[in-house]
Amino acid sequence: MSELATPQILSQPTKIPDWEPPIPPTDLIFDDGETLETNRHRIAMNTLIRSLQQAWTNRNDFFCGGNMFIYYSSEQLRNRDFRGPDFFTVLDIDGSYPRQGWVVWLEGGRYPNVIIELMSSSTAIVDTGLKKDIYEKVFRTPDYFVFNPFDPNSLQGWHLDSNQQYQPLVPNERGWLWCKSLGFWLGTWSGTVDRETAIWLRFYDEEGNLVLLPDEAAAAQGLQQGLQQGTLRQLQRILTNRFGSISPEIQTQLAAFAVNQLEELVDFAITAETLEEFVNRL
Repeated sequence: MSELATPQILSQPTKIPDWEPPIPPTDLIFDDGETLETNRHRIAMNTLIRSLQQAWTNRNDFFCGGNMFIYYSSEQLRNRDFRGPDFFTVLDIDGSYPRQGWVVWLEGGRYPNVIIELMSSSTAIVDTGLKKDIYEKVFRTPDYFVFNPFDPNSLQGWHLDSNQQYQPLVPNERGWLWCKSLGFWLGTWSGTVDRETAIWLRFYDEEGNLVLLPDEAAAAQGLQQGLQQGTLRQLQRILTNRFGSISPEIQTQLAAFAVNQLEELVDFAITAETLEEFVNRL
């Protein structure tokens, strides 16, 4: 696939978009009937999409998709070559409504900021060759990664430099690659997702914390709430045993503290000489 050249108009010095048809075609195809390589590839794609959406659950300025078409040129339409990336994200757009595919000329000429291809032995050459060239020279996608879900050591990535050329990313000591566009690391994680145990490609935040899937986040929140309630009851027992009953106002204040804060208050409640001294610490 190659970019369709646009003739220059002498009376208009500004660059004309690569291709913007006067009447957008209405016969775009959004399903080629082809599935992902394996069930593991499908889970790997959904893991990336769901975890990013969970991390940015309060944001509506991005679109995240996978295994869906990206229409970008007239030559692509003529050749009926529609295969899209396994994972991609477009930033700083209206993400409040779903898309069947990404149609560049209907999206203000916007291309993906991040693309991840989930390779297999049959697609590796294309993913690191032809597709990489298209994402670099046509899409100008700042961050591109490839990973084979059956090969934990296959992660590679490139970032577009100031000369609009891909430069290979250097992994950190954990073997992770930094995705500047998303502000996350990409690295491997061993565990079970959707009942399949494998080594998965996952996002990590800047501090190295795993970006959780929705079910993982819900479980973590439940665990955190359980720990908070348990520590709160422990603190209330200590205060009651040492100083007698505590007022509802104090109980309400204590209920607002996080687990780590309550743990500190437990230590202080043991040494405080009076309830007033403890309350002044709140």
